[in-house]
Amino acid sequence: MTLQQLNYVITISEAGSLNKAAEILYVSQPSLTSALQELEKELGIIIFRRSGRGVTLTNDGVEFLTYARQVYQQYETLMEKYGKSGTLKKKFGVSAQHYSFAVKTFVEVVKQFNTAEYEFAIRETKTREVIEDVSTLRSEIGILYLNNFNRAVLVKLFQTNDLEFHKLIDCHAYVYLWRGHPLAQCTSIRTEQLREYPCLSFEQGGNGSFYFAEEILSTREYLRTIKANDRATMLNLMIGLNGYTLCSGIICEELNGTEYRAVPFETNQKDTDGQMEIGYIVKKNQMLSKIGDLYIKEIKQYLQKQEEINRQTGIEPYL
Repeated sequence: MTLQQLNYVITISEAGSLNKAAEILYVSQPSLTSALQELEKELGIIIFRRSGRGVTLTNDGVEFLTYARQVYQQYETLMEKYGKSGTLKKKFGVSAQHYSFAVKTFVEVVKQFNTAEYEFAIRETKTREVIEDVSTLRSEIGILYLNNFNRAVLVKLFQTNDLEFHKLIDCHAYVYLWRGHPLAQCTSIRTEQLREYPCLSFEQGGNGSFYFAEEILSTREYLRTIKANDRATMLNLMIGLNGYTLCSGIICEELNGTEYRAVPFETNQKDTDGQMEIGYIVKKNQMLSKIGDLYIKEIKQYLQKQEEINRQTGIEPYL
């Protein structure tokens, strides 16, 4: 088994076909097919199922790919730190729940590197997919939150997938709505004030559950609810339907615009589900790449700065 063969498998899985992978790798398809067959023979497993539509991973292939990505990413990190400059295109990816600050930090980090030398990816996605992306090393870092309600379930998933969670910031619940909303000028908002307005949340897919909800207090009874798949749609629903969502209160106006407000949500002091711990997940014992290390430093600085801005402008959580 060689690093080249590992790279071939990773590229084929991402391209979805041998033809496309061969183009990306600048090798002939017969050579790529031969290398793959030699690897499968050596391992004693079938990695891909071939069909007229391309290739798909077998169960053995899914497991092998997880380890292949881990080994190859470590190789890339070693080359980045100790190797001579070459043509190796380094990869860096982040998967996150729908946090504008995660995207904003990603943008600022990418600006510091030559995009011709790196392959960058930012994925705003479902909670389960954030975990899967980091577990399979599709992304180096995942951004999500824990609270007293989902902690036991998610921590168990982290352990099963050999992941570590690191805290970034503690937050309380805020109501996020547009500036023209009837409640936008309130200094704080109570549950009963929201009853006539639709509660917006991000769709978690067929395998979704309360434990994967991006919005805190997701188990409460809401008279009107609407689900969305992306941030732009949710923002449009806020304006069009006077909808609202519950969030961390950390808002990036540069990305979301200035037409929205985060108002402290009144929760009972004993209601600890209204407190969230936002953090990041990585593979256990994984050496962060130079970009990964910078991304974490930048996101910490950004969150600290936003906390200070909230204090100065009087946007404090309701306790």
